[in-house]
This record gives sequence, C-alpha cells and structure tokens, in this order.
Amino acid sequence: MQHYSDVELLALVGRGEEAALRELVERHSGWLLLRLRRRSPDEELAHDALHDTFVAVWRNPGSFRGEGDLGAWLWGIAIRQLISRLRKKAPPVPASSEVIAARSPLVASAEDELLVAVAHGGVGDALKALSPELVRVLQATVIDGLTTKEAAQLLGIPQGTVKSRARIAKARLREQLVLQEGW
Repeated sequence: MQHYSDVELLALVGRGEEAALRELVERHSGWLLLRLRRRSPDEELAHDALHDTFVAVWRNPGSFRGEGDLGAWLWGIAIRQLISRLRKKAPPVPASSEVIAARSPLVASAEDELLVAVAHGGVGDALKALSPELVRVLQATVIDGLTTKEAAQLLGIPQGTVKSRARIAKARLREQLVLQEGW
C-alpha cells in the first residue's frame, strides 16, 4: 500500500479497504497498547480494549470529524473501550510505577513526554508536592480528558472522590505555583 496519511487511510477504511485498516493498526497499535497498559494492570484487558478500538474504527470510521489529530481520536476510543471493559470487571488495582517501568523501559508515551517537559519547570515542582492519588486523578481528567464518571471507573473510586481530589489537586497546584513566584 502506498504511503497515505492517517486521514487518507481512514477514508479508505470508510470504503471498506481492509488493507487501510491494517496499516492504521500497524501505525498506532504499539503506542495505544502501551498507554492502555499504563491504565490497567490486566494485560488481557488492554489487548481486548485495543482490539475493540479498531473494530469500532472499522464499523464507524465516519465518526472522525476531521478535527484535531487522528491519534488523539483513536486514544479517545481506546480509553473508552478500556473503561467499558473495566465496568464489567472488579475495580482495577492501579499499576505501580515499578510495574510500568518494567513493562516498557525504552518507550515513552505522549503523556510521559509532556510530564517530563513539565517536570523541569515550576509546574513539575508543584506536581511533586501532590500525593500519587491526586496526580492519578489529574492524569485521568486532564491528560486523558476523561469525565469524572469515566475517571472514577478507571481508577476504581467513587465519582465524588474524583471530583474532590481534582478540586484539591488544582488548589494545591495553585498554592505551590504562587509560593514559587513569591506572590
């Protein structure tokens, strides 16, 4: 298959071109699976969510409105597929940073790159002052763009807890940044 952009491939998928879907899977499954594994310690669940993502793309490629990056659209589908599968299981156990590092020591996800960039500035210093529970809520709601309900399902905590932790995290970040600026 000649070199097509992601959007061109998606258009071909819309015309029933299986080779175009295979190309999208090859381009995006690696990083999607890595990110899904970071959200769930269950390897099989992550693989199933990845599979469901591309089934959803095959069934409804027209749901991409052409706004933004196709990779971000795929991630939105993938994280929601994972949440859907998590609903059917017992509450997840958050993966520890040691487990995450052991899974993929050489590959950085997009959010890892963002967090590394942020970590070397004032926001990074402010984030270090937060508890891991608050950071996980910020990651789910801010970086992954999940609703509080979706974040609650992903993290295995009540929706009200997500809301209160997000509020607390934002307030503490603000306090830390003000202290750094000396206001």
